[in-house]
Amino acid sequence: MIKKIFLVGNPNVGKSVIFSRLTGVQVISSNYAGTTVEIMRGFLKLGRQEFEVIDLPGTYSLEPGSKAEEVVVSMLNESSKEEIAVINIVDSTNLERNLYLTLQLLETGLPVVVCLNMCDEAKHHGVSIDTALLGEALGIPVVPTCAVTGLGIKALIEKIENVKIVSRPKISHRERWQAIGEIVEKAQHLTHRHHSLRELLEDASVRPFSGALIAAGVIFAAFKIVRFIGEGLINLIADPVFVNFYQPFLDKLSLALRPGSFLHHLLIGDLVDGRIDFKQSLGLLTTAPYIEFAMVLPYIVAFYLVLGLLEDIGILPRLAMLLDNLLHHIGLHGFAIIPVLLGLGCNVPGILATRNLESRRERFIAATLISIGIPCVALQAMIFGLLGKSSGFYVSGVYLVLLVIWVVLGVILNHTVKGYSPELLVEIPPYRLPSFSTLWKKLFLRIKGFIIEAAPLVLLGVLIINVLLYFKLFGLFTGLFEPVVQGLFGLPKEAVVALVMGLFRKDVAVGMLIPLALSVKQLFIAAVLLAVSFPCAATFVVFFKELGFKDLLKASMIMCLVALATGGLLNFLIH
Repeated sequence: MIKKIFLVGNPNVGKSVIFSRLTGVQVISSNYAGTTVEIMRGFLKLGRQEFEVIDLPGTYSLEPGSKAEEVVVSMLNESSKEEIAVINIVDSTNLERNLYLTLQLLETGLPVVVCLNMCDEAKHHGVSIDTALLGEALGIPVVPTCAVTGLGIKALIEKIENVKIVSRPKISHRERWQAIGEIVEKAQHLTHRHHSLRELLEDASVRPFSGALIAAGVIFAAFKIVRFIGEGLINLIADPVFVNFYQPFLDKLSLALRPGSFLHHLLIGDLVDGRIDFKQSLGLLTTAPYIEFAMVLPYIVAFYLVLGLLEDIGILPRLAMLLDNLLHHIGLHGFAIIPVLLGLGCNVPGILATRNLESRRERFIAATLISIGIPCVALQAMIFGLLGKSSGFYVSGVYLVLLVIWVVLGVILNHTVKGYSPELLVEIPPYRLPSFSTLWKKLFLRIKGFIIEAAPLVLLGVLIINVLLYFKLFGLFTGLFEPVVQGLFGLPKEAVVALVMGLFRKDVAVGMLIPLALSVKQLFIAAVLLAVSFPCAATFVVFFKELGFKDLLKASMIMCLVALATGGLLNFLIH
């Protein structure tokens, strides 16, 4: 009796879309024991029988050359052959290369069904595959599918119910390729066709010069769209809901708890001009949910929506390839651009996304650079709020300083942090029209995961600030930092409280700096210092959760050194 179905295939053959078609949105994500390789699990119900569907990492061979491929081999070897079936997803446009893994799977004696995916793409490329002849040559069922549209999925499920073991004798590497040549010659027919406009665009997007121009245009458009959607969600939905529906309830609760009491301070926070201010009150029922659902979540929704589109269209692998050489100088590979892009919306999901990087060294470097050198939406609003009225030159200057810090710090970390950073082995998929049903399912899963992971962290961060303020413990920090802030950074001593508060809340820190009547030079230095410090308490907690206390301590020490060096250097250079 089959209990598990493994999805096995080369990278970029549509496994995740097939997985979504089979299981829907109720899936479980977990790491394989002792590794950071992520495994997706879901369930497929056929009549009264329920199968566990497991989406294994992409692999080119059962002779592992990476940690992900080792996990695939381990999971296949650890499972009972009588209780599992394998759906081998094959790219119809690259049949010859994909069949090598197919033959290896058959040699293991596992029951296999071939899912001949992207049959629509093959047609566009002038590739015609006779599935009956291919199935006969392999000795197993072959089902043509187009996962994006759902074509062939029903037939695939029917084949799974009746799958049988068809074992091939183990053959050598050379014999496999010889057998593949004979199979392809028999089952595949190629016809000549001219390149389409889409294919010409695909070629242009991977060349250094034209690819860089296209990538720059895509990133610019993506951020414009993210900002438009994020601000729209805040102005049209989030703020009206909090002000019109939630605040009246909190006003009544505030009166019942009596302003000034510890419970009022804990739950509601401080009243600003006699009223609840969702941004500044710092209560567990006021600022905490407002940060999560009104300030951060709208931009997270917008970022994940745009990110999903870029993934499904096929732009992200091209972007990763173009940036791979640059990022290697700072100890990362091209796919590190994904957490960096997420970090520009909010550093919390940016750091969470570093778990997709293969080595701990990469995750530490990426998380540290995101925390110190990547300004989130709140930070960017702070930069414009402080310097926007002075000159666009100073606003651009902050971003330039952050870019220099990001590159220089990355190079230093690359030469000092021990460990390895693997090469980027990525196959560039063709451009495709996204499936909006799949896009919405993926968006739902990501937003759900963010809320579950981030909400407790935001509550904890607000709680820490709340308690520190209530017991007036901020004075301890101000006494320690006053000599440095005045002597090294050239800022007045009153700026100490704002800079310390900036470790927890940037917008509150800005509110504390504005009344100090600082010069443009002082505002510039203060903006840079706030930018290179950890963006919020939630980032501290997420960093600790993902990489542990030791790495958090190292990153915090690096942050302090960067802030001291940058602030002192700017104070010396700017006149």
